[in-house]
Amino acid sequence: MKIDEENVIQQLKARNEQALRFIIKQYGGLITSIMQRHLYNGQQDKEECMDDVLLAVWNNVDDYDSTKSSFKNWIAAITKYKAINYQRKHIKQLEKQVLLEPNTLETEQLVLEHDIESLLMQLNKEDRILFTRYYLEDQDMKSLEEDLNIPKSQIYNRLSRGRKKLRTLKDKFSEI
Repeated sequence: MKIDEENVIQQLKARNEQALRFIIKQYGGLITSIMQRHLYNGQQDKEECMDDVLLAVWNNVDDYDSTKSSFKNWIAAITKYKAINYQRKHIKQLEKQVLLEPNTLETEQLVLEHDIESLLMQLNKEDRILFTRYYLEDQDMKSLEEDLNIPKSQIYNRLSRGRKKLRTLKDKFSEI
């Protein structure tokens, strides 16, 4: 039997595993984007979270009420709460690690500072100064405009181009 939007819920209730494949194909992108919004940690957590979402849909399909929300929104809500739970779990693990290793927090801060510094080194000197003052020192636009003698529109353009360049570099490094 071909599974589609019309019969996916009935097929889930009938425990047809093809319905899960349909959900992955149809809603996998949605699930992944919601998880990425909430989970910053490793790929393993994201995979486990995806498995938990699919298991929750499988086990709780009888609780779905089409009068309250669409199936897509129901899956999105499950994903959001599962991702938040994984985020909490990760935070608790970090807290335990900090209690066991007091210098861990300082080490993570140094690694983060080094990563930021390495990224900023990819920008030209003027953009590096602009990024540092705007993002790290939290300097407002008006004072940047006055101090650097650059129009606000040019500052926004340079920040935008810099973010785009850093995003491209980040994507290249994540492929490695």
